[in-house]
Amino acid sequence: MPTAPHAASLSPSRQRFRVGALCAVFASVVAMATADDGALSGVRHRLVVSSDIGGTDPDDIQSMVHLLVYADLFDIEGLVSSPYGPGRKHHIGSVIDAYQLDYPNLRSYAKNYPCPEALRDLCKQGAIESAGQSGVGAPTEGSEWIIECARRDDPRPLQVLVWGGMEDLAQALHDAPDILPKLRVYFIGGPNKKWSVNAYNYVQSDHPTLWMIEANATYRGWFVGGDPTGEWSNSGFVRQNVAAHGALGETFVRAKADLKMGDTPSVARLLRGDSNDPTEPSWGGAYAPIWDGRKTLFNRLTTERDEAEVFGVVEFALPTPEGYSSSNTAEMFFDRGQPASVGVNEGAHLRFRFSPRDAKVWPYLIKSDFTGLDGQIGKFVATPPPVERSSKPSRTHPHWWIDDPNPELAEGVHPGARTVSRWRRDFLRDFAARMDRCQSLKDGKATSSRPSLP
Repeated sequence: MPTAPHAASLSPSRQRFRVGALCAVFASVVAMATADDGALSGVRHRLVVSSDIGGTDPDDIQSMVHLLVYADLFDIEGLVSSPYGPGRKHHIGSVIDAYQLDYPNLRSYAKNYPCPEALRDLCKQGAIESAGQSGVGAPTEGSEWIIECARRDDPRPLQVLVWGGMEDLAQALHDAPDILPKLRVYFIGGPNKKWSVNAYNYVQSDHPTLWMIEANATYRGWFVGGDPTGEWSNSGFVRQNVAAHGALGETFVRAKADLKMGDTPSVARLLRGDSNDPTEPSWGGAYAPIWDGRKTLFNRLTTERDEAEVFGVVEFALPTPEGYSSSNTAEMFFDRGQPASVGVNEGAHLRFRFSPRDAKVWPYLIKSDFTGLDGQIGKFVATPPPVERSSKPSRTHPHWWIDDPNPELAEGVHPGARTVSRWRRDFLRDFAARMDRCQSLKDGKATSSRPSLP
């Protein structure tokens, strides 16, 4: 990798930044477990990314930029559009368009960067609609691609990084359960889980031996906590180290002018850390074995005295009113928000399913074309799990990990986030050096492949 000739042309302040970066990376390696098999240590991991890029949150675009500047270190095998909203495959392509403009500069640093056309061939469209209460429906281009990748004759596991909906992963497991032993899943849950609760429910119920990290809040340590001052602030870092850094930098800033990158810890865990042990430190966090009893079932309308676990699954199995027929419909709206939970008529019961993303009181309202149901209200309280629950690992999900509930590892209300934020200077320094690769060097000065942002 021809870093030395480039470094000689850098300004003194930038050279000091490089020295600091090398020292920080060395310190992080020492602090990590000796079993570090991260990509920065030379280990190549197979990746399929399932993203809701182009939807309501700009962080997927930022995370895709991050992934592409590290693309020389991974074997990227699939980029699946798995939205719960308006995002589509062409939104992945728009980031690859920017990558194509920066590709000559990136290649001057490492010949392993995949060509833009190869990346475009890996883009697949996944599910664009919810599969309903079952959590599965019809195969998609995305779900079939996950199956094809998992069945390849390669001894390495397939790392499936779920940044959006879980529908394509669920469909792949439904259609080809034989692939389960090859998968290593990192699911950015929280808000995504709320939108994908039925697919999640299917996976945890029907495939309990799946290897999975469920990051409902830990991922927030990428943009919350650590040292957020000066150039390390979310806006200061982007202004100094991302803006005017090639077409990818421009794409990053156009999506959001400060740092969020909520999906990036799924990649960062494979850059620095032990990929086989989620309880060990990594740039993507450290996790606790999941515990049992995370689903709460109510068979009545509830009040503020009723509790359920935050980020768990909450089901309402309400007695079906007399006269309610198969032609009637009912939806439950939580805290006046989306998505609505569509009631499924099971004969004796109407079943609604939801996952609370915040520890708070959740009021709900039923809207129905059946007079006896329309306007019914209730509420429940989502509460954090007691710390001691993490000392009793699940007997049914032996390879499933979740945010560590230890209060000392939280950033504010976000459990586990400090296991990511503690590495903030390390991973941001490394990312800054990667963004420099998007610039060309002319007359000893870095120049962007695109005009600088105002």
